[in-house]
Amino acid sequence: MNEAIAMGRRSAPGGPGSRHAGALPILATLIATLLAVPVVVVLANIFLPGQGAWSHLAATVLPEYIANTLWLLAGVSVMVVFGGVSTAWLVTTCRFPGQRMFEWTLILPLAMPAYIMAYAYTDLLQFTGPIQTWLRVVAGWHARDYWFPEIRSVGGAIVMLGLVLYPYVYLVVRAAFLEQSIGIIEVGRTLGYGAWGSFFRIALPLARPAIVAGTTLALMETLADFGTVSYFAVPTFTTGIYRAWLSMGDRVAAAQLCALLLGFVVLILVLERWSRGRARYYDGAGRRRNARFQLHGIAAWSATTICCIPLLLGFLLPTLLLLRMALTDGDAHFGARFVTLTLNSFTLAGVTAVAAVVLALVMAYAMRLRPGPAVQAANRIAGLGYAIPGAVIAIGILVPVARLDNAIDAWMRANFDISTGLLLTGSIAALVYAYLVRFLTVALQTVEAGLTKITPSMDEAARSLGVGPLGTLVKVHGPLMRGSLLTAALLVFVDVMKELPATFVMRPFNFDTLAVQAYNLAADERLAEASTSALAIVAVSLLPLIVLSRRIARTGVGRKPVERRKKAPAGY
Repeated sequence: MNEAIAMGRRSAPGGPGSRHAGALPILATLIATLLAVPVVVVLANIFLPGQGAWSHLAATVLPEYIANTLWLLAGVSVMVVFGGVSTAWLVTTCRFPGQRMFEWTLILPLAMPAYIMAYAYTDLLQFTGPIQTWLRVVAGWHARDYWFPEIRSVGGAIVMLGLVLYPYVYLVVRAAFLEQSIGIIEVGRTLGYGAWGSFFRIALPLARPAIVAGTTLALMETLADFGTVSYFAVPTFTTGIYRAWLSMGDRVAAAQLCALLLGFVVLILVLERWSRGRARYYDGAGRRRNARFQLHGIAAWSATTICCIPLLLGFLLPTLLLLRMALTDGDAHFGARFVTLTLNSFTLAGVTAVAAVVLALVMAYAMRLRPGPAVQAANRIAGLGYAIPGAVIAIGILVPVARLDNAIDAWMRANFDISTGLLLTGSIAALVYAYLVRFLTVALQTVEAGLTKITPSMDEAARSLGVGPLGTLVKVHGPLMRGSLLTAALLVFVDVMKELPATFVMRPFNFDTLAVQAYNLAADERLAEASTSALAIVAVSLLPLIVLSRRIARTGVGRKPVERRKKAPAGY
């Protein structure tokens, strides 16, 4: 009796759990406010008098920016949805030649920087490249005797970005498929559904939140891409922002272009929420490892081909091209400097990944506990930075941070006659802050997708046992969404490894990363030397990619919590 009264007190509205639940929305709002500062600083320039560049841009190149951006979004969305969803379903629920290998190798293109892939494919497919040269020798053609697709075009940019970004969808959707109960698939089999029938009628609707989340991430990364589109000479909002801000020196015009780019981001986020509507996709059945459909004959080899194409084009071929350049050029080699660059990149990526997952978990859980307008607005604001070019975010951080450093220095001089110099400007802390502004939505989208798979009845059961919100998060939600948390950390880690503009502008003095080294050399057309840095990025990114993928496949995302409950004392 006393125990029941104590449990009731612990779960009462005024108990400690209630205080934790009330503090989370405030903390989420504070996080969103800090992340919004760079964007607000940049957009504040809209109200300043400009140099007349905006009217010129609007009359000449703005329609082309809009058209190219829409084409990129449409093309990349088709590629990442088809490539990510089809391969995730095949390796998760079917048996075919190479299936076990494809489970972890299909995420390898995530480690390949898009701009490096653009350089590699341009070297392969351009007029003076090996393929066209071989065609002219074999067929006896001359320059105008044949047609060959132009790699440096909108279509080429779509293919490059699609090959690099489809693992966003693959990872998130694969985790969703692994979380689905074997029971619902068996019910589908009793209704006569085969592999693809179960996919379209059962698994695909249940995985819809994950598909939308992964596609949204890929589209926002497409909006923020600069290296690929600039090298392919495709005018988009990002190239226009860089041109207006860094080349023309008109920050007002750049901010106005940035505001339009934010409009695209808001539109994508609104469409995502609208597509979900009021529907919720819970799987409350016991989770066990899914039984697999055994494919035979043409179906089996078709599945192998579907999985092989994105892996070959998105990782194997560009890696072989980089290896060839690195091995055939005498100046391209690994040395002591690359060890330092690798450690720098690994440190930044690891710290940012941990911080991003913690902040994303706080914001997503606050949304689950108190889904009010303030928390909803905070989560949406936190996601806007992902589509802003890294250099613009860096400038938006440098302005207030430099003012803060100057204010601290002036106060210390006036009161203690001590000069503090620049404490935050050009520091690793400021750089990690820029990364969080840029990539927090990667973790937030993935964590939100994982939380939507957990039915609210589990929260109610925890409360009935006297467990508060924080305890529920640690003991119930955390183990159930372990795969989603690891996926979020992985995505942020790899994104930071490849991030270039923010790192280039905000890195501490004499603190380079692999991405900075690779881009500097590639921009100077020293691709053979850049290949070593690019290969180092791939090598550092491969280990966490493989470890995470194999862990998700081994645990089945949700199997271990069930085993722990069986070992708990009776009456728990």
